[in-house]
Amino acid sequence: MDNQGDNFTGGFLTGALLGGLVGGIFGALLASRLPNTGEEFSLENNSTSGKLGRRRKRQLRAATELNIEEARQGLEAKIAQLNEAIDEVRQQLSNVNGSEQNRRE
Repeated sequence: MDNQGDNFTGGFLTGALLGGLVGGIFGALLASRLPNTGEEFSLENNSTSGKLGRRRKRQLRAATELNIEEARQGLEAKIAQLNEAIDEVRQQLSNVNGSEQNRRE
């Protein structure tokens, strides 16, 4: 029983180390392929400070708010379409159920 316990511990530690190594390499490869959308930040030269940085932040905030508003309007339109479809199906089902009940009576 002790031999199996030793094998388990060694295998577990080896698997954890290899898994961490493979996961780290995989993550680094994926991260290098992502587009760099954020601004570079440097302690020596902070490019987001001053009027230019504030203007960029305002533009980003305005663009984000515009995107949120467009998404909200798009969702409202989709919800309206779904509500119409639900009403149509409900009406069709009530017509089918009503005609079946009339035939039975």
